[in-house]
Amino acid sequence: MPEGDTIWRTAATLRQGLEGKRVLAARPDALKRLAGTTITEVKPVGKHLLIRFDNGLAIHSHMRMQGSWHLYKRGDRWRRPAWQIKALLETDDVVAVCFGAPVVELVRDETTKVGHLGPDILSDDWTAREVVARARSFGATAVGEVLLDQRVTAGIGNVYRCEALWHARINPWTKTTDLDDAQLTALFETAHEAMRANLNGGFKRRFPGYGRGAVHGRGGRPCPRCGTRIRVRAQGEHARLTYWCPACQP
Repeated sequence: MPEGDTIWRTAATLRQGLEGKRVLAARPDALKRLAGTTITEVKPVGKHLLIRFDNGLAIHSHMRMQGSWHLYKRGDRWRRPAWQIKALLETDDVVAVCFGAPVVELVRDETTKVGHLGPDILSDDWTAREVVARARSFGATAVGEVLLDQRVTAGIGNVYRCEALWHARINPWTKTTDLDDAQLTALFETAHEAMRANLNGGFKRRFPGYGRGAVHGRGGRPCPRCGTRIRVRAQGEHARLTYWCPACQP
């Protein structure tokens, strides 16, 4: 699933190509009323993406596992087949196409879709203090689940969750009540700093000291810090796979 840094890079690409431009055509039928409007803003909100128009409407999209937005010059060949189109916006010089996203909807009241989210971890005004307070409000919860709870802070996904916990030497099943504020602050700030560092790179994430990551996706392989085999197990209501080192994160 695209994490917050991927959505921010996508928004930056769309913003450069779309903002301030008039929509000549929009598809599917549910979006046709956007023809003739002007795109006023492209805004990432955690793992969600909003494209706003001057008539007060917005396209709200969530990529889940398979979705992606592409921007093409008119006449360019698409990288995915047309049957996967979920949304299309055509201007005088570019075409923005959303492929495969399970959530693409036209909304007027954005708060019904993103109002429940915590502060975007990549926003300029993000603070760990507010996020730690939100984490505390959920009581004794496994920290590995709290990191993925978008109500606490929006944008962290499984990759940054696993890597931040490994970096902090914290077991994913540790209850937040067993961690002090300094530990929680350092944990969220680690994820924040790693995600910010990857905003200007390509789609292959890099982590300081360990390249493409220490634990995520490396089940059964040696931990780069101690050599112990990395373990993997489903965690939480949605059974997301958690990768951790049993020696470094006891």
